[in-house]
Amino acid sequence: MIGLSQFEMWFVTGSQHLYGDETLRQVAVNAEQIAVSLDQNSHIPVKVVFKPVVTGSQGISSICLQANNSPNCIGLICWMHTFSPAKMWIGGLSGLLKPFLHLHTQFNREIPFDQIDMDFMNLNQSAHGDREFGFIGSRLQLERKVVVGHWQEASVSAEIGTWARAASALLDSKKCRIARFGDNMRDVAVTEGNKVSAQVKFGYEVHGFGVGDFVAAVGEVDETAIDRLVAVYMDTYEVGKDLRETKSFAKLREAARIELGLKRFLETHDCTAFTTTFEDLHGLNQLPGLACQRLMADGYGFGAEGDWKTAALVRAMKVMGTGVPGGTSFMEDYTYHLPENGRALVLGAHMLEVCPTISRSKPALEIHPLSIGGKADPARLVFSARSGPALNATLLDMGNRFRLLINEVEVVDIDEQMPNLPVASVFWEPHPDLKISASSWIYAGGAHHTSFSQAVTTEQLKDFAEMTGIECLVIDQNTDLAAFRRELRHNHLYYGISISS
Repeated sequence: MIGLSQFEMWFVTGSQHLYGDETLRQVAVNAEQIAVSLDQNSHIPVKVVFKPVVTGSQGISSICLQANNSPNCIGLICWMHTFSPAKMWIGGLSGLLKPFLHLHTQFNREIPFDQIDMDFMNLNQSAHGDREFGFIGSRLQLERKVVVGHWQEASVSAEIGTWARAASALLDSKKCRIARFGDNMRDVAVTEGNKVSAQVKFGYEVHGFGVGDFVAAVGEVDETAIDRLVAVYMDTYEVGKDLRETKSFAKLREAARIELGLKRFLETHDCTAFTTTFEDLHGLNQLPGLACQRLMADGYGFGAEGDWKTAALVRAMKVMGTGVPGGTSFMEDYTYHLPENGRALVLGAHMLEVCPTISRSKPALEIHPLSIGGKADPARLVFSARSGPALNATLLDMGNRFRLLINEVEVVDIDEQMPNLPVASVFWEPHPDLKISASSWIYAGGAHHTSFSQAVTTEQLKDFAEMTGIECLVIDQNTDLAAFRRELRHNHLYYGISISS
């Protein structure tokens, strides 16, 4: 499982020696109080660590180098308590490899009108000290998050917490290894991509493994371990009487064997995401549906048909959504519901691999035939997703850049049953409506595979895109198709100029 408490944000305060030692001592006291308050704030899922006040280029460069080398530091929160001449930040920020958030706040909430004097003014200069710091960030063309407001405001801590989740996902991506069993589904374009470019941009590694290596790991699973896992299945899910019959039960045990072998393989190779493809199952008795569902619930990223980009995105969004109600899953836009009078809806599903963290009730564990793959009837969890706001996101390789495309949606409950479609499913109404949403998605080259989430927010994904320097497009309630198409054209021009320069 994923835990964010291991990660740290370093609180770095800028000042200078111009105002004397007494002022610097007070700067340190105030800054530490802010850092401790943020560290204790429930909106922020990581540790906030106070660092000594920096007053010169050497100290700034040192703290930035320390951040680069710290395995648990996701980035810096920078705040200028007093005026902090920005030329001394050039070296440190130029060499900083971690993202940073610029907190534009001040220690005092209100001006003490009857007591304010020049000593107070010298101490509390964030209003223009942060502008000096902001200039050098813009001059160096550095991506950063700017959060404005008093440090005790809930909206400020919420924004910092949102950024922290994105930064945690980025640090996790730097360490992420994706196991790819087999290749992409044959002749499919959108699941392809440049793995070297992806590693340069995001840090994760995509490693190809023969399905025979996977099969060997499955063959080594101990029968006692299978007994224990089947008992977990029985306690965790709704299990029908027919599944306890000899023939069906043997298939369930085989599903458990595949799950245990796959998990052991991923742990052995230090992988936190993986892909499979139904076109390369040689040596497996059934498609690993239940295993994929349960491993996603444990925090692994997954992509079907060799889709390593979606596997990586699912993993990143699993990290972002840690501890938040809702869930994140691999997803596919499967088919539409287009009534003559009524709301147009999308049915999202896949053959088997949808994560149970998005289920609205206790999933049913069932075994049914699968008309693809040519293997034995596989086990799977069957359920419907909970209603409410959600989003679909997809990561695309556009040749000269990566594009993150997001569509905000509303999951709805429907009265109709689908007795002949025993898969996990979700119905959603895309914003602003299906006509504009689908048109925008297709104009942007959006994939049929997505990472669906009721835990992750658009803001977190936008922060992640800015940290990695990739293009980000959002389709939401305010999307106008003509404006969206203009944005596509402008982005094409911008990224062409940016890359060539």
